[in-house]
Amino acid sequence: MSEYRDSSSNNFLSLISGAFIGAAGLAWWLISEADKRKEEKKQKAMMYSSRIQDGSEAIDTNESIKDVEGDKLEQKVEELNSAIADVRRQLEELGQ
Repeated sequence: MSEYRDSSSNNFLSLISGAFIGAAGLAWWLISEADKRKEEKKQKAMMYSSRIQDGSEAIDTNESIKDVEGDKLEQKVEELNSAIADVRRQLEELGQ
């Protein structure tokens, strides 16, 4: 009878320790995933903040607008329209 009690108590302790180890493993995994996401967000923020701080993003946009003025603007619009037509044609060919 004491062997039966020892066996059941050992099984119970094994179950409890397994549950504890599993919970610790799950907690570790969740924390590591959260750290990965946090690091990715930090890297993305650093990439964008450096462009915003030095103003290069706004300057790039203004310079590209100044480059495309007058006749150049019309030519650029025609080039874009022809590129769009080419893409449409390719998509239609793929769809058939």
